[in-house]
Amino acid sequence: MALDVVDHNKIIYGEADQPGAALGGFRQQLDAFSDGGMFVQDLIAEGDRVVARLLVSGVHTGFHPACRDRSGRPPLRGRADLDLQPDDGKVTEIRAVSDRLGLFAQLGWD
Repeated sequence: MALDVVDHNKIIYGEADQPGAALGGFRQQLDAFSDGGMFVQDLIAEGDRVVARLLVSGVHTGFHPACRDRSGRPPLRGRADLDLQPDDGKVTEIRAVSDRLGLFAQLGWD
């Protein structure tokens, strides 16, 4: 990713609205959920766009702004679709849709 990547759909609640903030958002997600990852199901590149469909999983073991505690809940699973715009070999823009409601339900939100 480019250091000044622009995130049009914030990765994490409270992510700053400035170029490059997505890097911190990804770091927070990875720090909050261990023993998992992002697994590419489909990857399509055409022209100046790359679209990735991901399955995401992990165990809640660290701080996340959407979580009240570090409960070590069973593995969480979800889906994310990313529309990425690369330039000179680095992602410069991100547009994403993910199943946040499903994530929050798995985390025990009312």
